[in-house]
Amino acid sequence: MIVTRFAPSPTGRLHLGHAYSAIRAHDLARGGGGQFLLRIEDIDGTRSRAEHVATIMADLTWLGLTWDGPVVFQSARLALYQTALDRLREEGLLYPCFCTRAEIAEAMSAPHGPVSVYPGTCRGADPRARMGEPHCWRLDMAAAIARTGTLAWTDRGETIVAVPEQQGDVVLARKDAPASYHLAVTVDDAAQGITDVVRGRDLFEATHVHRLLQALLDLPTPRYHHHDLLTGPDGERLAKRHGAPTLAALRESGVDGVVLADELRRGQLPNGAFRT
Repeated sequence: MIVTRFAPSPTGRLHLGHAYSAIRAHDLARGGGGQFLLRIEDIDGTRSRAEHVATIMADLTWLGLTWDGPVVFQSARLALYQTALDRLREEGLLYPCFCTRAEIAEAMSAPHGPVSVYPGTCRGADPRARMGEPHCWRLDMAAAIARTGTLAWTDRGETIVAVPEQQGDVVLARKDAPASYHLAVTVDDAAQGITDVVRGRDLFEATHVHRLLQALLDLPTPRYHHHDLLTGPDGERLAKRHGAPTLAALRESGVDGVVLADELRRGQLPNGAFRT
């Protein structure tokens, strides 16, 4: 049975790009007689707002989308993430990083040439004298890849070879949050039995890391469907920072959500916007 999910963060209002992704995940599940789940990724306690959760549910209902089972909140699943972190730490695949953002930025712009990933400043250092200081936990990427070997996943029917080393030693537990997006989404998708992940192309690169974590934690690998992003007439992706209308604003202005959802399915957008 196909099981998909829509997993927004309640840090702001949904826009048309969110709607398009939710519709695609919903329709894939419903077309296969499966389940469409709603997960609220509220692990960022400083930015998540309860009022946005209510708005998300109202927006999806307005679009004519229904979900199966209770809504799952990441903030109630911290023990699952801790178990995964403990396992990786016990296997010697994590190390504490005490670097500040300023220190990382300085290291990444050093005279020997800028780098695009964390340079591994804390890797191999003795952390015992600093364990009382704020720190995040990073994955030792080289050690992790040595453990798993070459990996791949299926994306819209195409086999993609994973190259997680391009992401460097990613953070799996932040200084201000018990788990990073990479860890939480990987653990949650497995725990919820997600068979098909539908999301935008902007998250394609993250999947290299997620595939690695699945192998390290002995978790199943879902099928992936990374879809193109919605863009406006200027070619910019539809997003809040680019002035994209929120679903709440459209709903409050009297737009018919079910009609809008059907237009999105056909690649049509309001206000002269278009889909790529």
